[in-house]
Amino acid sequence: MLFSHLRVFNDTLPYLAVVSMSIDRLFPALLECFGIILCGYIAGRANIITSTQAKGLGSFVSKFALPALLFKNMVLLDFGNVIWPFLWSILIAKVCVFFLVCILTLIVASPVSRYSKAGLFSIFATQSNDFALGYPIVEALYQSTYPEYLQYIYLVAPVSLMFLNPIGFALCEIQKWKDQGNHQQSKVVIVGVVVLQVIKNPIVFMVVIGIIAHFVLHQTIPVFMAQFVDGLANSFGGAALFYLGLSMVGQLGKLTKSTVVTLILLTTAKLLLMPLICKDMVDLLDKRNTSALNHSSLSDYAFLYGVFPTAPSVAIYAVYYNAELEVVTAGMVISTFLSAPIMYVSAWLLTIRWTDPQRLMNSLQNVSFNISIVSLVALVWTIAVMFLSKKFKRLPHLFTVNLFFAQVLTCIGMILWNFVVKENNFIGQVLTFTLLCTSLYSTFIWPGLIALSLVLLKSEDLKVSPGMLVIAGWGIPALITAVLLICGEKMFGVIDAAFFYGRAQIICTTFVVAFSIFLGGGSLVCLSRGSWAQNVQTEEVNSFDSPEDPLIENEPENQTVFETDPPPRDQGDLVHFIVYEHQTEYSCNLSGLIISLFVSLPPSGQCESRCESTDCLLVQVEELQQVADRQVARHVLMCLLLTVSLLANLSSCVWLLFNHNPGRLYLELLFFCAVVNYGQGLLSFALFGLDKHLILLPFKKRLYSLWYGKQEEQPQSDLPEEIRMTCTQFTKYHKQQCFHDIVKKRRCGKKTMVDCFLGCELVEWLLQVGLAQDRGEAVLYGTRLQEGGVLQHIKQEYSFQDSPLYYRFMA
Repeated sequence: MLFSHLRVFNDTLPYLAVVSMSIDRLFPALLECFGIILCGYIAGRANIITSTQAKGLGSFVSKFALPALLFKNMVLLDFGNVIWPFLWSILIAKVCVFFLVCILTLIVASPVSRYSKAGLFSIFATQSNDFALGYPIVEALYQSTYPEYLQYIYLVAPVSLMFLNPIGFALCEIQKWKDQGNHQQSKVVIVGVVVLQVIKNPIVFMVVIGIIAHFVLHQTIPVFMAQFVDGLANSFGGAALFYLGLSMVGQLGKLTKSTVVTLILLTTAKLLLMPLICKDMVDLLDKRNTSALNHSSLSDYAFLYGVFPTAPSVAIYAVYYNAELEVVTAGMVISTFLSAPIMYVSAWLLTIRWTDPQRLMNSLQNVSFNISIVSLVALVWTIAVMFLSKKFKRLPHLFTVNLFFAQVLTCIGMILWNFVVKENNFIGQVLTFTLLCTSLYSTFIWPGLIALSLVLLKSEDLKVSPGMLVIAGWGIPALITAVLLICGEKMFGVIDAAFFYGRAQIICTTFVVAFSIFLGGGSLVCLSRGSWAQNVQTEEVNSFDSPEDPLIENEPENQTVFETDPPPRDQGDLVHFIVYEHQTEYSCNLSGLIISLFVSLPPSGQCESRCESTDCLLVQVEELQQVADRQVARHVLMCLLLTVSLLANLSSCVWLLFNHNPGRLYLELLFFCAVVNYGQGLLSFALFGLDKHLILLPFKKRLYSLWYGKQEEQPQSDLPEEIRMTCTQFTKYHKQQCFHDIVKKRRCGKKTMVDCFLGCELVEWLLQVGLAQDRGEAVLYGTRLQEGGVLQHIKQEYSFQDSPLYYRFMA
């Protein structure tokens, strides 16, 4: 089907490439923008300009330069050349994305901070960096062909600032009102605060003044103030980009596991949903534009506008409300640098001369073939790891292995298709297509089923046989493929397997993808809501119930049974034992598996040195923890990323179904879908191929053994100064209190005891007393203590980790 579209466009699009935009100035414009950003980043990183000094530059940009620029352009704006359907299209697209992000955040986020998150995240997804980064790029592309497009920047940005941002501010004010507890402020006061904030915003204020001056001054700036306004306005570009670079310093270092999922969703909304909805809205609303050339150009411009990254001012809002600063600042950095290649590739596709459609389809086929080979190698490794670690026998890894096999068959099918399609063997093509289509649809279905299985595993009331999910994971794709083979009509002359059966295949793909997105998205929402709900319940239970550790010295019984605890407090992949280390507030969260371990506890002595017992109870507990690890966080991240790729596939199908002429930008989406569909194995390898206990920890343990053996006799004076200072400080001022707070006598053998603690307990303690600001810094602190000989693993097999491994202080 696409092949026929490419033939239709073969004669018309070369003309489009000449007149719609000029890419010659795009690369210099990108180099200018990102070069200045890089200079600002270097200045901040090298501490040439401190963060305090950068705030002054930010105030100048936001309160003087940008308002002057907006005032100037509002006065000079020519409303007669404005295509209003385009403006309404962008506005509707922004409203759709804003409320979509807002509603999903209110549903998913914890009640503790849901309103501030909803407000800031919605602003993040809709407020673009229009002036500092967007305007130079639009000017480079359209100055010589459609100069009137530049004025849309000044029309669209104030709409977002005046109508959408106040809604976000209102949600943040509601959060502040709820956090006060006594609810001193009434709702009328909140509305008044929001309105006052909008009026006080110099950007909004100068837009209103500029529009009034536009009609009063008849589109001219008085001579006596023209140079003054020009001076301030012209200072905006370089200063704003330089400040953007300064504001990026150190932001990615604040990322944590809990913020990664949020960043993925926000980046998807900003860089995938926004441009696609902007383009679709222009296609739907711009019906008065009789010129196909102008309509296509406006539609492409809307797509490019949607790709503009998030504005730095969103970080200022986060600082003001003291909420989600890490997510907003890190997301601003990521969206800025991801937008550059997307904008360049999009502009390049819109300006290159249209080549032979057959060559484009061959290129797409080669990309799919090459990525399939690489992905197949990664998947073979990943499946081998799953079987060697014996995780395939447990849930949810049983379903994950099925997904891996579906990905393997997809890669094999694409490799075979690359050879079969070149021959006139109809039976071979149909058989290969059956294998490829069934396995590809299975890779679409399994992420939703895996997400559903996580919800079912977390619920005690819902019981579903794993066999039912396995049958659904393979049976639904096989049934749809069979229907397609029976009812579909083969398209001759098409080499792309995605269009082998034409429109019928696109409809089937749309159904499968939409079903999986609905299933996976709904399951992930339920999983998230269940997590914070159970978090509150767990905290209430833990405040009244404090079971004792069965391996602690004062255990009165002769037999010990490990039982399960309430579900984990967060979405980590550790398992939680109910009777395990709950008598202190530093208890570590493990994950949900019933482990029964019966041991007799005769009178015991003290284990004074490295534990040499082959039946060490503490080592057995560590091994049981490894077996019990369901890797929930990895499964959630995998389902989330695959669901994002399904959104791209759904956009591709809908784009083709409702656009008779898909256009050049569709090729970008098509190539992206080919990479994510046949390159899923790379994601699987990244998440599950480097198994922590089978590969990483043994390798790290071996390196540590070699290093420890070499350093065992190293005198204290030869240690690096940083390690020596840390150990001296801890030993002199903190070790005694730390020993009292977290160290307990535990049995490591039938007749031996050991004073030890968990690695995650020490991490919690370091955070509690302020010796570390985050968990990563706490792990680094513990590593220095280990390297300095202050602490060691009970069997000297592991380096210090934020995990339930046992460590002891050295005398």
